[in-house]
Parts: sequence; C-alpha cells; structure tokens
Amino acid sequence: MQPWLHPHVSEWSPTSPGPGEWVLLSYRLPREPSAPRTTLWRRLKRLGVAQLSDGLVALPADARTRESLEWLAGDVTEANGTAGLWVARPATAAQERELAVGMATARAAEYRALTDACRRAAAETDPAERARALRRLRGESRGINRRDFFPPPEREQAAVALRELTDAVAATAPVTDVTKAAEVTP
Repeated sequence: MQPWLHPHVSEWSPTSPGPGEWVLLSYRLPREPSAPRTTLWRRLKRLGVAQLSDGLVALPADARTRESLEWLAGDVTEANGTAGLWVARPATAAQERELAVGMATARAAEYRALTDACRRAAAETDPAERARALRRLRGESRGINRRDFFPPPEREQAAVALRELTDAVAATAPVTDVTKAAEVTP
C-alpha cells in the first residue's frame, strides 16, 4: 500500500474504534424490460441507500437493512438479473464519514421539504385540507425517519413544523377530529 494513495489509513489504529459494518448490494439488471429497474430504483430510494457506484449500494448493517437488501436481491434475480449481498467495513473512518455525510445531506433535503410543506399546510385556510395534509405529512415524516441513519439538525426542525401543523389542525377541527389530529407520531 502506498501512503500517498491512502492518506487516511494511517489515522486508524487497532485501539481506536474503526468503521462499522455496512451491508452492500451489488446488482445488475437487464436493460429491457425497464420496469424492474424502475421498481428497484424506487425501493432503494425508499430505503435511503448510499450509492457507491452503478449497481452498488450500501446501508449501515443491522438486521432490518440486511433483510431489506436480501429481499431486493431476490427481486433482482427474479427479474433475470444478478445480485450479491456483502457485509463489509470501509477501510478508514474517513470513508465511513463520507458515506454518513452523504446520507445525512440527502435526509436534510427531505426534512427541509417536509418543513416547508408543513408550513404551507398550516397556512391553508380550509380546515379539512389542512387535516388531510397533516395525515399525508405524518406518513412522509415516518418514511424519512425510517431511512434516517445519521440524523441532521433539520430533523428536529421538521418535527417542530409537524407539531405546529398538528396544533393548527387541532385548533380548528371539530371535536371528533381533534382526537385524530392529536395522535402525533413524528
């Protein structure tokens, strides 16, 4: 190994905590039909994967992420593609930080969009529309939280905006809807 090619390797030592395990999915799908490629792309996006290169994605390793990627690998092979699942560690903590920062940046953008949507919904004059938006945005929030492995500061801002929207719905909703609106699961 040549040190000028791997400057961060020298930062790791056996006594310092190294990078954690990641589960990687390596896949290849035929170009036609395109539906399995599109479906796979959407499912990977929903999981919040880190795209390492074409056909190679990663998630922090735990039972849930491993199982999710195992299911996707099965879907790839059923669509006449090839797939492999790997558990690995980045060679350096810096590489792991780079993955984490990339994933956190993507979630931060989603949280900012959620915050903006909550504020727009809170400004809505129609109480029924505001309540519908609250239900939809709660679902979006749960989805983002499921794929948020490295929470950015925007997560708390989105939670505050969702609570403010809940309060706005509760303030204008009839008594029967207030109990439904008060069931907040940010």
